[in-house]
Amino acid sequence: MKAITLVSIAALTASAAYGKGLYQASEELESSLPLRWSLGMDAIWDDNTTPGPAATDGDETFSLNPYAGITFASITPETTVALYARLGLVYYLDQPAAAGSDDIYGQSRIGLDINHNLSERLRLSSVNYLAYELEPDYSYGIGTNRQAGEYLYWATDNSLGFRWSERFGTVTGIKFDNLSYNDVANADRSTWTAYNQLRYQLSQQTVLTGSYRYAETSADGAASDATDQYLLIGAERRVSANTLLVLNAGVQMHELDNAANSDSTNPYLELSMSTQVNQAWSYRTFVRYSAENYDSVVVVGGLPTEFASKLTLRAGASGNYKISPRLSLFGGVDLINSSFEEGAGGAAEQEETLVNAYIGSSLKLTDNVFGTLSYNFTNADSDIADRSYDRSRVSVGVRAEF
Repeated sequence: MKAITLVSIAALTASAAYGKGLYQASEELESSLPLRWSLGMDAIWDDNTTPGPAATDGDETFSLNPYAGITFASITPETTVALYARLGLVYYLDQPAAAGSDDIYGQSRIGLDINHNLSERLRLSSVNYLAYELEPDYSYGIGTNRQAGEYLYWATDNSLGFRWSERFGTVTGIKFDNLSYNDVANADRSTWTAYNQLRYQLSQQTVLTGSYRYAETSADGAASDATDQYLLIGAERRVSANTLLVLNAGVQMHELDNAANSDSTNPYLELSMSTQVNQAWSYRTFVRYSAENYDSVVVVGGLPTEFASKLTLRAGASGNYKISPRLSLFGGVDLINSSFEEGAGGAAEQEETLVNAYIGSSLKLTDNVFGTLSYNFTNADSDIADRSYDRSRVSVGVRAEF
């Protein structure tokens, strides 16, 4: 493998850590994909839904999730463009009982990635994502517990990767992201992050990295604005031909603008791995430990209370196994453990753990039609009142691709 190969990947892999969630060990596309359309419908049974103003226990509902989507990828020697879009909605056959609930909610996502080689040494990368849906996907490092109503999240991460020599390169970029809710107080966040990563190719399989990130977060309501700085060392290791490992570890300096005892220095870790075991089986994993700014204001003793330190461990895995050319299985699990510390007014430390697991199957019914069946279980165990719950969901769907 030539030195330029791993160094030029820098723009993609570094951006993936921000724009594509916590599964950041991602591969570059190897070939173009023609424009493909899809139309589908999922029927969902939910034994504890609460799309209206927050309540621990919702009610049993049935809903329909119609959607339309497109995928497209174009690869030339100079430019790679990948587009994904899925536009849909959730329609509850019986409007949920929670006060303020509606019977229709948005459920859409759009992603656009662009990588362009400006020269043999210089590469531009742009990773863009937008979602408007119910409850953030846990693998994106946003959600901690259930939230009421729809949220809008968008992020754009743009960077320049430059190869200074056969072994040394840098990636410099800036990311903007915004989270806003329709019906949740103190939850909106807007962040900009500037970063620089040094990359040294130690061998054909290994790139060593050193990174600095600076981030400023503007918060809503009772939540304070925050400043975070990260000093990290790491590596990207091609463990085998089909396995890529990405590691960053170091310190995070976390400061709130309007809270007493708000400065802290914490360990930071992010680890992800992508593996194609064989033609039938693939899986991905991630781990992240950090001080998070999301969901830092919770109700304690009936009052909204801000915690200056919310240390969160996130771990997840997802996989796919192809039993036959027509039948495949998929599944995954997310674990989120949060420690709420240094609460305003001397509020006691709170602990919260959420586990979300799912399993399902996909069956190719005809050349263009697929059927799916899945089960999802969520358990939240929290010291905070009205945040513990169990939830089961069953989804049956059909999708046509053309």
